[in-house]
Order: sequence, then C-alpha cells, then structure tokens
Amino acid sequence: MGVPNERALRIGGWVVLGVAGVITLLCATLVFGSLRGDRAIAANHGVATAQVDQVFFDRTIIRFETPDGVAHSPSNGVLYPDGLAAGQLVRIEYDTTNPDLAKVAGRTWLLTLLPTGMMVLITWAIAGPLLWWLRSRRRKAAEQPAAAEPESQPQPKP
Repeated sequence: MGVPNERALRIGGWVVLGVAGVITLLCATLVFGSLRGDRAIAANHGVATAQVDQVFFDRTIIRFETPDGVAHSPSNGVLYPDGLAAGQLVRIEYDTTNPDLAKVAGRTWLLTLLPTGMMVLITWAIAGPLLWWLRSRRRKAAEQPAAAEPESQPQPKP
C-alpha cells in the first residue's frame, strides 16, 4: 500500500487538531459555565428541600417549593446530581431570582474538574500521537517523489 499524498495527510492533521481543540473548548466552557452558575446561586442564595422525581442519563429532575409557596421543577434538572435516586429528598441551593438554576447543597463547580480534565487528557493523549504519526507519514510522502526521480546524469555525446 502506498503512502497517501501529502495534502490528504495535512488535512487529516488539521481535522485531528480541530476535533481535539473543540473538545477542549467544550470542556473549558462546561467548567466556566458551572462556575458562573454557582456564582449566580451564591449571589441570590435560597435553600430548599427537593424531591427527586426522575433520574435520566443526562439530567435529574427535581421538584421543590420556594418560601412563597410556588412549586418549581427545573426543566434542565439539578446541577451535580451524582448519586441521587428517584423518590429521594435532597437539600438544594437555588438562585432566588431564577429558581430553575438549582444545585445539590454543598456541591460546587470543582466537581466538574475531574471529568472534564480527564476528557481533555484522554483527548490529547490520543490526538498527540496521532498528529505525530500523521506528520511522520507526511514527511515520507514528501520524500517519496524525490526518491522516485532518477538523478540526471550527463548523456554521452556520440
């Protein structure tokens, strides 16, 4: 099997770099979004006891009542829901100006560092060697045409 052309390898390198960059950016956005949510809750702090209604793979739905007697069930679920089960009562903290922003009491944005950090680490642990491999293949592709051309030798005159 021949060496792919240099252009295809260059594009492959940019694709790998782009995908790894996007994953890194998404992880950083998740961390900063969590920090922002925690700060909003801290600025307008409310505390309540919530009942866990449903636990899905992507969110945990809770229901709680604010001091004014209004029941709330954040459509995006509760932040940092690890370990919750349906029917459980849990202490939550919420933003009094936006009760749809709620988190399990005592949990913070620091909980996002381990999973996002691992995701970035794994991403670059795969992308780094792949980029190195693509670059070495690109060098081989660049050298191949030069090696295939015969050296020009002077022709003897008759």
